[in-house]
Amino acid sequence: MKKTFIVLSLFVAIVIGFISCLNFEGGIKSELPDLVSYNFHIRPILSDKCFSCHGPDANKRAANLRLDIADYAFAPLTETKGAFAIVAGKPEKSELYKRIISKDTAYMMPSPESHLGALSENEIALIKKWIQQGAKYEKHWAFIPPQKKELPKIKASDWAKNEIDFFIAAALEPMGLKPNEEADKERLLKRLSLDITGLPPSITLMDQFLNDQSDKAYEKMVDALISTPQYGEKMAVPWLDIARYADSYGYQDDNIRTQWPWRDWVIHAFNKNLSYDQFITWQVAGDMLPKATKEQILATGFFRNHKYTEEGGVIPEEYRMEYLFDKTKTFTKGIQAITLECAQCHDHKYDPFSQKDYYSFLAFFNNTKEKGYEGDVSISKPAKYPILKLKDGEIKQFLSFINKKDTGEITISVMAEDTLRKTYLLNRGVYDQPTGTPLVASAVPAVMKFDDKKFERNRIGLAKWTTDKNNPLTARVFVNLLWQEIFGKGIVKTSGDFGMQGELPSHPELLDWLAVDFMENGWNIKKLVKKIVLSATYRQSVKTTAEKQKLDPDNIYLSRGPRTRVSAESIRDIVLSTSGLLVKTIGGPSVKPYQPKGLWEGATSGRGALSTYQQDKGMDLYRRGMYTFIKLTLPPPSMTLFDASNRDQCEVKRTKTNTPLQALIMMNDPLVLEASRVLAQQLIAENSSSVEKCRKAFRTIICRKPTAKELEILSSFYNDQLAGFKQGKLDASATIKVGEYPQKITKDKNDFAALMKTINAIYNMEECITKS
Repeated sequence: MKKTFIVLSLFVAIVIGFISCLNFEGGIKSELPDLVSYNFHIRPILSDKCFSCHGPDANKRAANLRLDIADYAFAPLTETKGAFAIVAGKPEKSELYKRIISKDTAYMMPSPESHLGALSENEIALIKKWIQQGAKYEKHWAFIPPQKKELPKIKASDWAKNEIDFFIAAALEPMGLKPNEEADKERLLKRLSLDITGLPPSITLMDQFLNDQSDKAYEKMVDALISTPQYGEKMAVPWLDIARYADSYGYQDDNIRTQWPWRDWVIHAFNKNLSYDQFITWQVAGDMLPKATKEQILATGFFRNHKYTEEGGVIPEEYRMEYLFDKTKTFTKGIQAITLECAQCHDHKYDPFSQKDYYSFLAFFNNTKEKGYEGDVSISKPAKYPILKLKDGEIKQFLSFINKKDTGEITISVMAEDTLRKTYLLNRGVYDQPTGTPLVASAVPAVMKFDDKKFERNRIGLAKWTTDKNNPLTARVFVNLLWQEIFGKGIVKTSGDFGMQGELPSHPELLDWLAVDFMENGWNIKKLVKKIVLSATYRQSVKTTAEKQKLDPDNIYLSRGPRTRVSAESIRDIVLSTSGLLVKTIGGPSVKPYQPKGLWEGATSGRGALSTYQQDKGMDLYRRGMYTFIKLTLPPPSMTLFDASNRDQCEVKRTKTNTPLQALIMMNDPLVLEASRVLAQQLIAENSSSVEKCRKAFRTIICRKPTAKELEILSSFYNDQLAGFKQGKLDASATIKVGEYPQKITKDKNDFAALMKTINAIYNMEECITKS
């Protein structure tokens, strides 16, 4: 009996422990902060557990209780007489607290039927302490204008190279973590070159940097790289994702379009360092500026990159509204990092955005001359009305950055105002169900009031509202996007959502300092890039320790340098650049490089110019990845496998995957094999030993000198391959017969093929496509 009691007691203890783990985050109770912040401690809990029923969405609100606004939260409860959800200073009298600690399923909150899960022990303790401290509400952190606070006091002041490092060190020191030493010059140069130009450094550049022992060597290299035209190309790629740039219209027939001159403008704007406020203004309302130039009108192509239907039998107004929905989402997600699109059909469930706010914002775009349908694919044109027509003379005289290849006239889809159209709130977001009275154009009041004395109620006014220094989002969002591009993740991880469901910034004071500094320095993008890459934080080595892996496994607090795989475009660029195949021409129409046969043909309506894939020839095969032709219904397969955006909608952050198909691409893609052959062809012509050829190939591709062990492995692999070719186990002629780049005849095909295989192995090293 005693034994049975012991067994039952153990069983009960295990069950209780298991339930405790489920309900209370593994039973680990975090230390509570001295002062509980609504923004950083309480709102995330309420947003996850409460706002779906007690938040902004009036249609889903239960018990007439709203917890996202203080006045409602402190008001008497309508369904529980004499009770209050929150009584400041008195958690024991607050229904909110009493219900989250209750075990009564008929009384507890969140209710079991909501499937939101019980609060953890730590979350309950935070809410209790917050109420005890007065339950002070705060405006959402992202909707408060950023402030430039004094630099924090740190112990590692000798490590800091600029202001960024003070904020990073201030977060590391309480955790007991120290930043890493600076990366060695070879790895640092590769990282810098990939971040600024998207291309690896040449051996000449490596030697130049290694031999420069001056204190300003690194800064001089930063200045040199930023001044190259490749900087504009690198900066343009994430903006093309935001602007959903593509070379076809999408939908069923997916015919060709000519928006590439707008892409040329984006590259040009970054290279000439157009200030970010002007960069945004021109794209939002360039056509409405006083005495607007052709360049400013061209910039508005930003809003016209979305999909267009050319299918027969469609309802024009339905698709015109779809285009307006797309413009609204692109602007609010890409430039303001808010999820306003969630209010298209109903009030936002978490953020203070009403459905009326959504359609008031959409009204800014509702007066364009754009049509929902211009006819089917049989009468398709390369641009949709309204269009900008550019002739040779205009391009040569005023728009020389456009890389035009022929002598014909170019047409580009742009913005243009029409007569004022009435905008209504659409019931459930349905195009033919307008309700209520007409709305006037207005921006999101929760972000910043739209003062019609300062801002016109048109796209010019929207641009002014966006770039006003009191707008709390614009500078923060761009700084965060740039930080994400360099470090692999943003200070706010959810770079497209600064709202209540988005993640909190890891370094809020740093984000605010950079945002204000960015505006104070005239929205100077190159200056911001330079500030980041000159920091000691950026220059750290990527080495890690067991302690750092335990305390900061995702490197959120940056106790080590960034180590990430480069973008899909940069993978192609690395292969082309290191092999000597890269054509560095800036801009121009998109190109169609190698692609598996039958892909387009197997997924086409059979109509239009893009029903079959016509591969380009000559130098067009060796353009940078950003110029690869993007057909919306079937994007470039090799880049898709490496997580490139398919460009069918605004995208601010690409996913990162690791699949076996990526390894197969690097081993078997015709471009990688051709690059291996071309680089081998160059090295075979040099009067050097096989070991020296392996050493040079490694340094060219990996951007550092190989260790003795690495060189030994490569030499051994080369000799094994050479033996296989000489013995007839491998076919040298078949191996080197790849790609369309001219092949020079060599005396010994076996040496040539063995070196090609060795170079291909180097291209397949993880370090080849990793920024470390």
